[in-house]
Amino acid sequence: MKTKNTFFLVIILLTSACSASDKSSDSVEEKTPIASIVLPTETPIPLTKTPAPVPTAIPLERAQYGIYATLDYAGKKVEVEESILYPNKSTETLSDILLAVEPNLWANGFLLHELSVDSVPINYSLEGQRMHIPLNEPFEPNKNIEIKLRYTLNLPFAEQGDPSLVRARIYGYTDRQVNLTNWYPFVVPRKDSVWQLPNPWYFGEHFIYDAADYDVHFSVNDETVVVAASAKAETTAQGWAYQLKSARAFVLSASPDYKVLSQEVGDVTVYSYYYLLFDIPAQEVLNVSVKALQLYEQIYGEYSHKSLTAVQGDFNDGMEYSGFYFQSNGFYNTYDGTAQNYLTFVSAHEVAHQWFFESVANDQANEPWLDEMLATYSERLYYETYHPEALNWWWQARMFDYSPNAWLDLAVSENPSERAYWSSSYFHGAHFLEELRTRIGDEAFFAFLYDYHLELTEKIATGDDFFRILREHTDVDFSDITVRYFRAAR
Repeated sequence: MKTKNTFFLVIILLTSACSASDKSSDSVEEKTPIASIVLPTETPIPLTKTPAPVPTAIPLERAQYGIYATLDYAGKKVEVEESILYPNKSTETLSDILLAVEPNLWANGFLLHELSVDSVPINYSLEGQRMHIPLNEPFEPNKNIEIKLRYTLNLPFAEQGDPSLVRARIYGYTDRQVNLTNWYPFVVPRKDSVWQLPNPWYFGEHFIYDAADYDVHFSVNDETVVVAASAKAETTAQGWAYQLKSARAFVLSASPDYKVLSQEVGDVTVYSYYYLLFDIPAQEVLNVSVKALQLYEQIYGEYSHKSLTAVQGDFNDGMEYSGFYFQSNGFYNTYDGTAQNYLTFVSAHEVAHQWFFESVANDQANEPWLDEMLATYSERLYYETYHPEALNWWWQARMFDYSPNAWLDLAVSENPSERAYWSSSYFHGAHFLEELRTRIGDEAFFAFLYDYHLELTEKIATGDDFFRILREHTDVDFSDITVRYFRAAR
């Protein structure tokens, strides 16, 4: 058994969890709060500026994206110039590159005007979300290439379907906002000599992201429009400039109707963007984001960015991105002023994705349990710390449609519906972690979570990584638990 981070374990003084036989949703043992946290007061937002990335002769630490974009808000169109400095960090000589281009999934949604590699125009194929670029010269290990693109995005209307059957549409525009999510071409990860780009499904997420650096310059042709983004903004003569290091995806959301609340948490600024008449639920989103950020830093480790932005979505779904999340409009409408509501626990969930999705990534199509399980259980940790009186309520309300008769390690596409996907990846995962925590004890459990995040920060985790690091922190046998949750031997 490996013992690490004893300073952290002193902070987290939890009592033992209830036994595996007591894990029904209507009987949960209260635990000692994880930490006592005092919220900081609001202070002015500092501004920084860093030059755009330039090619280098040595291999970069990670890919660098330089993006200049102009939004025609009324016309629902974006003009973009993009530069990707991509390092070959593998041990193989590459003959091609694969980019994900999600806007091309909509008719006339992506119009490419120019494409070059190292300043030389190049041929390509574009089918659906896949842009395949055969390279003119071998791309050797420890070298960089520069891919330049100029294109137009014709934004689609984000038409909404039945949220119990299909994932809410976020990319595009609604009556009240424009959302730029997965809006620029990006190089997908490469594993075992294969470019990793799973096909999209009706629900859930499918992209796998390498960590990358972003230098984004954004402008809008309407001065009334307010912009929320994955990073703090610096005002420029043309609009705004943003810089984000070691991130999975850079996101923007624009609306002339946004209001905003903010609060400083050390050197991190937390924002809550919302619409008129939603001041009270917007304040709750801000409060939960602040408290969850502070709590998860103690449990999992340092938050990796200088801002965290929550945006009221014009749709009924929540969704995480780098330094950013959307919160369901429906949860703002049903907020009742207490902690016993979806707005509170879904906000805690989305903040947790800044550790599990953002800092530690995973294959969201084939191993969705790795991030969704940990984000859902983080809700439990939030409630046991700040609202222990509502913990039993949380188990019952959150697991509203829970079925234990499914495997936890299903791919998104193996689930017959979104509700089944929630049950297997989210709810089944929370029950698994609760049983695991009870079996191995709080000391080993929290040391494992901390080191799992520490070791895999900026990497793409797998289920094998999860269990390897877990076994480094305990010699307690939990095999009888895993055989009930995982179809693959663990």
